[in-house]
Amino acid sequence: MPRRSTPEPYAAKIGARLRELRVERGVSLGQVADASQLSKGHLSSIEHGLAAITVPTIFRIAQALELPPLYLFTFPDEDERARVAELVRKMPTREVAKVRRELAKR
Repeated sequence: MPRRSTPEPYAAKIGARLRELRVERGVSLGQVADASQLSKGHLSSIEHGLAAITVPTIFRIAQALELPPLYLFTFPDEDERARVAELVRKMPTREVAKVRRELAKR
């Protein structure tokens, strides 16, 4: 995919979210690049919103971060549902099932 000379706003937003999740997990750019089979430079361009990315690339990055791809597109500061998703993401797995059952009762 081509590299842009200026960040595309939505791509930059996704790139910032990727960087946020990567740093939170304590994973280096090189580690994610290796695990996703992307070059470190390309991954850096993605984080800066300078690279157009494909759906398979999103999936590879999400797998490298050990997260569902959904979380790369979740912006907690913009939407109440996204805030809930962020809280669920941070919960222990055993607690998520309890929350799901409670929500299903409604």
